[in-house]
Amino acid sequence: MSEEFVLLEPEDQPGDEWEELDVSDTEADRIARRQDREFSEFRERVKNTEQFKLQESVFDDATLAAVYKLVQDGYVDAFGGPVSTGKEASVFEALGGEAGERPEPGSAAANEEYAREVAVKVYRINSSNFRQMREYLEGDPRFEGIANDKKAVVLAWTKKEFANLNRARKAGVRVPEPIAVQRNVLVMELVGHADDRARRLSEVDVENPETAYEVVREYMRRLYRAGLIHGDLSEYNMIIHDGELVVIDMGQAVTVHHPNAGDFLARDCENVAAFFTRQGIDVDGDDLRAYVTEPEPDPSGDPDA
Repeated sequence: MSEEFVLLEPEDQPGDEWEELDVSDTEADRIARRQDREFSEFRERVKNTEQFKLQESVFDDATLAAVYKLVQDGYVDAFGGPVSTGKEASVFEALGGEAGERPEPGSAAANEEYAREVAVKVYRINSSNFRQMREYLEGDPRFEGIANDKKAVVLAWTKKEFANLNRARKAGVRVPEPIAVQRNVLVMELVGHADDRARRLSEVDVENPETAYEVVREYMRRLYRAGLIHGDLSEYNMIIHDGELVVIDMGQAVTVHHPNAGDFLARDCENVAAFFTRQGIDVDGDDLRAYVTEPEPDPSGDPDA
């Protein structure tokens, strides 16, 4: 069977109708161009600072964009110097923006100029310990199906620390208050000051180790009852400031359903017991674990419930 192919005749010849297309700027176009220009200026301004030159490996363009978004959203007003620098993350002092927690209206603080210092924790995507992070993420039901690449793991880790801090605070554990998270950048309460940082438990003379131990084991129990295990708890992940003991570095904390939760808890208990034993207290890791995992009392008061 033969087939014939023919061209359709155009209904109208092209002409002046092309001139009627509206190619003028829209408001969205102007906003997009302004934001691109402002980000470019922001990037150049940051790159010209001494802090960037010292911490250049931390601030790639994607990280700068995340910081810029936090500035635009009102969580950060001004960037300061580094509080601590590690292989996986650097923590910087910053001035919190209007989106952060404000004083109660009518309070004494509300009548003064309010400037809250915050900590900005920036995880390095290229130098973070990818394999170790996966060990804590795999098996956590909150992060099932995470892609097997370094960037995805680090971004998930940052969100995980934000979520863990929120859960810990709701459980009554003293941790830095989480404020905002964007990509690999976490904004949280700055405990202490950059020029007078809070000291780790390992760096201070514990005047009353019995009281400190009671606080630590109660925080461990509250975390456990909230479904979390710190996973790396020791005298190096607790700080002292203004008479308060604060638990830090919650990024690796896992849920009690994690396949390695039992091993992580046992290690936490042994670390804590070893430290306070050196402080002269008779502490046993197994006894601490029994205290931490003791079932929560039934609110009805019925022992058989």
